[in-house]
Amino acid sequence: MQVRRKILAVASGKGGVGKTWFSITLTHALARAGHRALLFDGDLGMANVDVQLGLDPVHDMTRVITGRLAMADAIHEVTEGGFAVLAGRSGSGGLATMTPRQADSLGRALSAIAPNYDRVILDLAAGIDGTVRALATHAGVGIVVVNDEPTSMTDAYAFIKITKQKRPDTNLRVVVNQARSHSDGERTYGALRKACESFLHIELPLLGVVRRDPWVSESIRRQTPLLARNPNAPAAQDVEAIAANLLELEQA
Repeated sequence: MQVRRKILAVASGKGGVGKTWFSITLTHALARAGHRALLFDGDLGMANVDVQLGLDPVHDMTRVITGRLAMADAIHEVTEGGFAVLAGRSGSGGLATMTPRQADSLGRALSAIAPNYDRVILDLAAGIDGTVRALATHAGVGIVVVNDEPTSMTDAYAFIKITKQKRPDTNLRVVVNQARSHSDGERTYGALRKACESFLHIELPLLGVVRRDPWVSESIRRQTPLLARNPNAPAAQDVEAIAANLLELEQA
């Protein structure tokens, strides 16, 4: 598999749609399926992967971006999930003010270690600024996470539009999160798909729907991966189905 195809970028446009939780759970699902998986916290200055997982990594991306540490030496193994994490640091000024050129350099370093893994999940920051776009260019697949809030839909549309303008060959797919039901999630996706077809003239496939589930907030409060705490929870089952869909698409 080409290195770029191994890297999956998870974006949202708008914050607060469960993007980081989804990135963590997708990485865990891929690991449970027998794949060596690495999660890169690309939210940089607002990073919270380590918080959601209850980790206290010795090293984070601050030392990597300053050139004091090789990226491979900043990897933390999540024993409870069987996957690896490259953590950021919330509130780090150096990471929050990183330039697109520095972000591109991080993306190149990530591509260099990607061959050591079967899948690399890149959890992007919310929004569409230059740093986000620079990191996203190193991914072969972009997963846009939305919910049914109007602001989520409009911001996701903006991310899709700009991404396709900059890189028309980008393989983008949609995940609807926090849906009341699978049918409600499909209706939310249908509205976004219609806008993309009508105004951007692009096809935007649905990767899957994740149902609203009280076990999600419970696992975040407990700082424990949902697939470790309750693998039979509805949202856990939905993300595992999405992971299976991804693997099937790559084999097609």
